[in-house]
Amino acid sequence: MLARRIAAARPLSRAIRGTAPRANLAQIRCLSQADINDPNMNGGYINPPPEKRQFRDPYADWWDKQERRNYGEPVHEDNDILGMFSLEEYTHFKPGQAFFLMGCFITTVLGLCGVVSMYYPDKPSAPREFPDGLEKELGGPNAMLARKVGDEL
Repeated sequence: MLARRIAAARPLSRAIRGTAPRANLAQIRCLSQADINDPNMNGGYINPPPEKRQFRDPYADWWDKQERRNYGEPVHEDNDILGMFSLEEYTHFKPGQAFFLMGCFITTVLGLCGVVSMYYPDKPSAPREFPDGLEKELGGPNAMLARKVGDEL
């Protein structure tokens, strides 16, 4: 095993010198494109302002009623995020109200668990009683006996 490690070891000059990082060709290409006049890199496409289709008027006279857009209207380049089939934006509660309601729920559940644990019986209402306390069945006179008929609780 040691012989294999020695045979696979790099020469000392390569180990000391190491390898210098080389520039990636993609980085060089991007650096040469810095003089382009289009900052959005979208080929001069007229990008409308980002507006989620969920918030457009559903009762307006749209050409495409499901997507809530008109014929010939330019589509935003992030249409997959802004369209009707993207995730619905949650606007029902503000964060403060949501945390308050979640706290109320947790308090109610823990309070109910506390009340139930206080009033829930730990033992059956009428414990079982056996004649002679099952002395013979449990192993003789020195065994821990079951409850005899007439024993106190």
